[in-house]
Amino acid sequence: MTRNFLYDVEEKLVSVKLGSISLQAEIVLPEDSQGIVIFAHGSASSCYNTRNRYLAHILRQSGGLATILVDLLTKEEEAIDLRTAHFRNSITFLATRLVCITDWLIDNSITNNLKIGYFGDCVAGGAALLAAAQRPTVVEALVSRSGETYLESKVLSYVQAPTLMIVGGCDISAITVSEDAMTKIQTPKKQLEVIPGATYQFQEPGALDEVARLASCWFKHYLTSPHKQDLHLHAMSL
Repeated sequence: MTRNFLYDVEEKLVSVKLGSISLQAEIVLPEDSQGIVIFAHGSASSCYNTRNRYLAHILRQSGGLATILVDLLTKEEEAIDLRTAHFRNSITFLATRLVCITDWLIDNSITNNLKIGYFGDCVAGGAALLAAAQRPTVVEALVSRSGETYLESKVLSYVQAPTLMIVGGCDISAITVSEDAMTKIQTPKKQLEVIPGATYQFQEPGALDEVARLASCWFKHYLTSPHKQDLHLHAMSL
């Protein structure tokens, strides 16, 4: 573990052992951390993904949040995926890896006192929901960006974590799928945010900044000290 004195955070590159394989991850742990957000991404390069690193930085700036950027695929699996895209397109496979990372955080002495949240995009957004359904008493907040939420009603009904879905206003199919998923998630702490003018990848000016703002508010509310008042986000009527 190394300390960045400029920002008063601890940074650590770790190798997470899961049976016969190891997954690479980067943990950034501010001194005042009360919660930690797992960034789920279906590739072996998410630790170096500029967009993920930017979002993680904004979350940490909001206060009280640590982050872990984890590669859910090994380099060998990614090489296979260049031909088949088998692993990165499997919600079940990615969810299993995410559950293993969650259990690793619980067992790790530097993170076992932190509340756990998930941030997932695209297929990994669906994997985050499935993993949250499998660890309903552990995962305490979830954000899905353009998540592929084609999951059975029974699975979604097990999700207890406060859930925020963020979609682009130009991504009509994602809006429809997210609205349907929201009706199946039983927790009352759920919200769908549509960013006007944004497409699937949120590459429009200001779109990713709005994703960061919404996610930061959500995680700070549910993973740090309790607030006396309800979270004030611009809600879409479902």
